[in-house]
Formats: sequence, structure tokens, C-alpha cells
Amino acid sequence: MDSKAIRGRKGVSVRHARPANKNRPGRPEGTQGTVKENILDAAEILFADLGYAGTTLREVAEAAEVTQALIIYYFTSKFGLFEAVFLRRSRRISEERMMRLQMLEQLNTLTLEKIIQAFLKPTLTLRETKQGRAFIRLQARLHTEPPEISYELRNSAYDNSTKAFVQALQKQLPHLSEGEVYWRMTMVIGAYMYSFSDTHRLEQLASDHYTSLNNEDLLRSITAFACAGMRAPLSDE
Repeated sequence: MDSKAIRGRKGVSVRHARPANKNRPGRPEGTQGTVKENILDAAEILFADLGYAGTTLREVAEAAEVTQALIIYYFTSKFGLFEAVFLRRSRRISEERMMRLQMLEQLNTLTLEKIIQAFLKPTLTLRETKQGRAFIRLQARLHTEPPEISYELRNSAYDNSTKAFVQALQKQLPHLSEGEVYWRMTMVIGAYMYSFSDTHRLEQLASDHYTSLNNEDLLRSITAFACAGMRAPLSDE
């Protein structure tokens, strides 16, 4: 393959392709966008179900009905594909969160509940599609991936928006230090990832009481949970 390998952070191998040659073999004609999206969709489901290490390019190629060479042509490496899959949706989530927060600020309607919901809604809406649900599982699984795989991706996608939300939350929670708000925000993130991913055990654990919540009911429930935790006073014990 006409490419040059470099060693990424902490030993992650990342391959960067040289500038594309218009006569390079294997380049599709007139279908680039569709082909790339099909590859990303197939990889999203496989990475969500099997994890980074458990997914092979051969499996992605078979699911997307393309050649491995074409995947390398577009994404340069397995890590390049994983990065593209994650950032495709995570950056949109971050941008929508910022838009929602800015709208609340412009309308001067900032409340703890509305801030929490502005943070949660962009991810919650992904539950409406198969691909969206796959991304939620992928995002939850990312926290179990090695740091050299996960940290930079999460930082790139979410750092700026999460910091903006922490600042907005701290104004609503003057009894908490900035550090404590960050901790509680981390707990909110953990809670929504678990509940939105539908990988919980409630159907088995509480079979007599379990009902699958629609998005509106789920948002109401997790907002009440998150806001109660955010408002809770610091314990002296």
C-alpha cells in the first residue's frame, strides 16, 4: 500500500496516506460519499458490539460489502476508521449541546433542569435509530478501551462543551466547588451512558416492575436523578 506508517501516542499505530493520486487503483467513481458512509455505519455497529480490539477490518469490509483496500484508502488504518466513526457523531453532539446552552443563555432561562436536559438531549435522540443506538453503546464502551485509544478522542470531541456546561452548572450551584461540580458531572455522564445504552439488567433484575421507557419518560427520570445529585449538600461525614 502506498502509505507511510508513523507511531502514534503511547504506541498506537496510525497510518497516514500520501496525497491521493487520481489514477490510483480502487478509487470509486461518483459514489464516494455513499461508500464512506456505508463503511462508517458498518464499523460503528461492529466497534459497538465487539470493541476496538475485537473488530477486524475484514469483518468491516464484509459488513460494508467493500474491500479492505478500500477501507485503507479512505481511512488509512483501523485506528483511522475508529476515529472517524467516533468523531462523526460525537462532534455533532458537542456542537448541539453548545447551541442549546447558548440558546438558554440568550433567552435568560438558565435553570439546573434545563442545563442538564440541554446536555442530555443530543445523545438521547440517538436512541431513535439503530445506528444511533450503536453509537451510544460505542461511546459507553470507549470508557473501557485503553487510554491510548480513548483519551484523545474523548478530549477532542467533548472537552470544550463539557467545560462550558460545568461553568454554567457552577453558577446554579454556588455551594459546590468547581472540582465538586466536575465530579458530579462525571457521575451524570456515567448514569446517562448506562441508561441510554440499554445494556442494563433491569428487565431481569426487576422483571415484575420493568417497563421500557420512551425518550420523554427517560429524560424526565434521569433529569430528576441528576438534579437531585447536583443539589445535594456536601456531607461532613
